[in-house]
Amino acid sequence: MKLCANKYSNGLIRFVLLVACVLFFLTGSAQVKNKDIDLPPPQHIKVLDEHKDGKGNIVRTIEYLQNGSRVTETIVIPAIGRIGIHVPVNPDTLNKDSLIIVVNKSHYILEVYYRRKIIRSYKAVFGPKPLENKAMAGDRCTPEGWFKIQNKNPNSKYDKFMLLNYPTDSSIVRFNMLKHKGIVPASAQPGGDIGIHGIWKGGDDLIEKDVCWTDGCVALKNKDIEDLYALISVGTNVFIRK
Repeated sequence: MKLCANKYSNGLIRFVLLVACVLFFLTGSAQVKNKDIDLPPPQHIKVLDEHKDGKGNIVRTIEYLQNGSRVTETIVIPAIGRIGIHVPVNPDTLNKDSLIIVVNKSHYILEVYYRRKIIRSYKAVFGPKPLENKAMAGDRCTPEGWFKIQNKNPNSKYDKFMLLNYPTDSSIVRFNMLKHKGIVPASAQPGGDIGIHGIWKGGDDLIEKDVCWTDGCVALKNKDIEDLYALISVGTNVFIRK
């Protein structure tokens, strides 16, 4: 009887350990799927052609290396004339609840409004398909809609990082609708770790040339991200539009 009991006990222990391993693997897989990919940034950027079209927009053809492949793309930057607005303010006396960040992906710009008046405008870049709304993890698209600054990291590898609360409830509703329609795979995850950040030292050229290199984040020049970081706080509203 003792021998049978020991065999039963050993078998039960092996079964529990097996279940635990399976759950750990599945959980780890889900976490990986929920992360957006992190490709190496573009290198050796060259402007092959740049001219204005009949509407005053800048049409720029660039070439760069990414992950060992040569990429050529044409970018159209609307003529807006709003980059570089810098109204003197004291960050310590601002009513943080009256600040709103507005990101316009079509115009490659991030604007800061205080009590409905613009006080800052920075050149910004996004994921490689800036005019597409994020659908799932790994698509490298920048999400659209209303978000909040969830966390601030002063020591990011991209100078400074301000995490957005993506995915929001509305983002999840849209994601589930896309999954139901078969637009995204049944195994897809909504993604995460989307924020506003700077760039590595010496990388401002990517921002200046409007190279959309991020995995879905909004990227600014380092001097701009540091200025923005001092203005905003956790809870600041962010609106991202096409």
